[in-house]
Amino acid sequence: MAIPTFGRDLRIAPLSAAEIRRRFVEFFAERGHTVVPSASLVPGGDQTLLFTNSGMVQFKDALTGAEQRSYNRAVDYQRCLRVAGKHNDFEEVGRTPRHHTLFEMLGNFSFGDYFKREAIRYAWDFLTGDLGIPGDRLAATVYSTDDDAYAVWRDEIGLPPERIARWGDFPTGDEKNWWRMADIGPCGPCSEIHFDRGAEFSEGDFCIPDHSEHCPRWLEIWNLVFMQYELHPDRSLTPLPAPGVDTGMGLERLASVIQQVPSNYDTDLFTPIHARLRELLGHDPDDFEAERFSYQVIADHSRAAAFLIGDGVLPANEGRGYVLRRILRRAVRHGRLLGRREPFMTETATVVIDSMAEAYPHLEERRSEILGAIAREEAQFVRTLQAGMDILAEALIPLTSNERMIGRRPEDLDADVPTVPGAVAFKLHDTFGFPIDLTIELAAEHGVGVDREGFDRALAEQRDRSRSGRKAELARHAELQSLYQAIQGRAGDTAFLGYETTLVQDARVIAILRDGIEYETLEAKGDEELRTEAAAAAEVILDRTPFYAEGGGQVGDRGLLRGTDGEVIFEVEDTQKPAGGLVVHRGILRGRLAVGEVVRAEVDADRRAHTMRNHTGTHLLHRALRNVVGDRARQAGSLVTPDYLRFDYPFDRALTDEERRAIEDEVRRIIREDRPVAIAFLGMQAAIDAGADAFFDEKYGETVRTIRVQDYSFELCGGTHCRASGQIGSFVITSEKSIGSGMRRIEALTGAGADAYLRARSEALEAVMATVGAQTVEQVPARLAALQDELREAKRRLRAGGGAGSGVPRPVDIAAAAVEIVPGVRLAALAAAFESMDALKRVAKDVSGVLGSGIVALGLDAEEPQVFVTVSPDVVARGIEAGDLVRAAMPAIDGRGGGRPEMAQGRGTRREGLTDALAAVTSAVAEAAGPGG
Repeated sequence: MAIPTFGRDLRIAPLSAAEIRRRFVEFFAERGHTVVPSASLVPGGDQTLLFTNSGMVQFKDALTGAEQRSYNRAVDYQRCLRVAGKHNDFEEVGRTPRHHTLFEMLGNFSFGDYFKREAIRYAWDFLTGDLGIPGDRLAATVYSTDDDAYAVWRDEIGLPPERIARWGDFPTGDEKNWWRMADIGPCGPCSEIHFDRGAEFSEGDFCIPDHSEHCPRWLEIWNLVFMQYELHPDRSLTPLPAPGVDTGMGLERLASVIQQVPSNYDTDLFTPIHARLRELLGHDPDDFEAERFSYQVIADHSRAAAFLIGDGVLPANEGRGYVLRRILRRAVRHGRLLGRREPFMTETATVVIDSMAEAYPHLEERRSEILGAIAREEAQFVRTLQAGMDILAEALIPLTSNERMIGRRPEDLDADVPTVPGAVAFKLHDTFGFPIDLTIELAAEHGVGVDREGFDRALAEQRDRSRSGRKAELARHAELQSLYQAIQGRAGDTAFLGYETTLVQDARVIAILRDGIEYETLEAKGDEELRTEAAAAAEVILDRTPFYAEGGGQVGDRGLLRGTDGEVIFEVEDTQKPAGGLVVHRGILRGRLAVGEVVRAEVDADRRAHTMRNHTGTHLLHRALRNVVGDRARQAGSLVTPDYLRFDYPFDRALTDEERRAIEDEVRRIIREDRPVAIAFLGMQAAIDAGADAFFDEKYGETVRTIRVQDYSFELCGGTHCRASGQIGSFVITSEKSIGSGMRRIEALTGAGADAYLRARSEALEAVMATVGAQTVEQVPARLAALQDELREAKRRLRAGGGAGSGVPRPVDIAAAAVEIVPGVRLAALAAAFESMDALKRVAKDVSGVLGSGIVALGLDAEEPQVFVTVSPDVVARGIEAGDLVRAAMPAIDGRGGGRPEMAQGRGTRREGLTDALAAVTSAVAEAAGPGG
């Protein structure tokens, strides 16, 4: 077969990525498509996905028929992330010209409206008409048996048969030209559009559309998916209620074609990031090309990190936060490979925000949060690297006798050199996030190799363990999802009546399940089974219910199902919504149930009332918190139970006592004013335009339920609430703490729970008064201080002049270990289990006396760690002040502090950060002294 030869010149004017994006949306809007904003990278209400990985995720229910929308045509540009699961491109990012973690998917969709003919025609018209790509530079593929799509390409578009390829044989194994989002769910044949980059890119004599999958000449730019089927766990296919269209075109790839550059990384989506990084590194174009791999990793990961944090994800040790942490640390690692030791990720992320904020305004709105989270994680990783290096250094001690090989590169080492055990290398990787290539390079500098085979074996074993457990979990989840969806398909959504009532007299049983099996009837078998709750566990689905299903942070209702005779048949212990609007009641079977039976559904009304108080209280807390500390403290997660409420928010420090009191006072004021709570259903955009708060991890439809506390708070929320703020009763914050890098958590009580908490504290205070002999509350501090003085004096007499605490060196020894940080400035630093803070200060005074000129920084190793710093007057005169040094130390122990130029102290809550706190003092001394010391 002859290979068509096309010229390299596209004969079109290059367009910016922003212009391509705009033209795409306008093209389909003019053809009756509703413009739908990009959804969050965190899929709302979809437990099958870690991240939004394609444009169709937010339309999944519309494509399956589970959700009806006011429109049947849509267009969007969707931010997507592929780093886990079936669509995992993480390891390829930076190595190839096309792979990314974050990318933009341009898509048009039809929900039971148009199908293959129109989808193909629209795609052809946009590419050849609006963008001006010559038709003779395009080819198409279709599914092997999709004669309809083939005929449209050949007969209506006029594509020659030699530029139409048939691929795929699903579900027997070959999934080319067959698209599915996950192991179960919507799927169908697809037709891909490929761009011919020119004959000069051919590899061999068979570089034609039939073989374009492996040929650099042909570049896939658009995938038209014809959603016809639902894929079930047993690999069977059933037709969807109404066939739909889901198309996806990567903006990065399309921009590389239109801008006529060889790689996605050479488009204007990435080049500004490269340019800023070159400025930071002082690289010229040749340096860039030599280090292109690392540049591309950093550019891609800067985009992914900015967008993830913008969507509310923060670095953590599990889940989505762990993925973000891996992305950031891989980027920092490649910065080190480029020779960059100073922080740089905020610089590249700033470029991302500046260039993408027009299309994604939330990036600009959350700029400070994004840059702050990146800066904290980059600094944390530097500390982690140091901890890993300490462990590596210890492992190298018995292995570094081979002086002849010290300072070599890994490839120059002899085969018989000593090696770091694979288990040690794996521990560095697994515990400290230490890249294996860094371990190899550092070991080589000491003339030591690394047991790479042992490392790979340990890594493979860990992955196998993780994969086997995860695979079984996913298979079980897939089977249950398929069952729930089948029930929903035949019975529809459950009618939820719980906003108006906690009692439904005539609910009908639609389905009964146990262990993933559906039953027509199910009965508790005698006293033995009644005593064994695991054996009696079951799930019941009703046609209507007053039970609230867990969602929006609010736990599911509990209660009873009674028969017509009033006897308890089923105890509802939890209520969930696993598929669309299908409500599942989970609990313990106490009698006999049959499908079709009418039951009386009773929610535990008292438990619901407590939950409602906590939920409305959560809304008041959210607004008060933002009023006191600023809008960046928006909700990042919540839990509303009958017993207490929990509220997570991004913030980089602990609340001060004054802020905490201000928040409590404001919430209590709103409660006292008994403001009405109004519920209204609005269009999603209308609600946002009116100022309603929405949250990244929730799924919202076109019409949303809003909760407004009069002239105070306004949020999108599907939960149950009080009718007026006065019903909350009372409010108290019980704790406020860090739960990770840049993330805080408040726990609070309302109503009877708050009253009981305050009563217990009052009783405890009365007991303290009696113990210390105080007549009034006001006398307690003075009596306690007097008792402490007496205790200290008693200890002093017992010590008879003894030391400051077990294991604390003598002041003269601490002073002798002082290090000259900059010329003329010595620092004596020590963290130890001092007997008390007074004892620490006495030691600090003695060390200062021995040291003379210099700085003393001592840390109290205790549950609430403290740092105390003194600076001699001559050092203060050089601009180095104790208050500044203490403030520099506080982030490491999650605390606060300050003081005078000559003396300062601070207290924290993170004991394990004490060593890092003293290290921060050292760094702050060097920085304050300046380049010349």
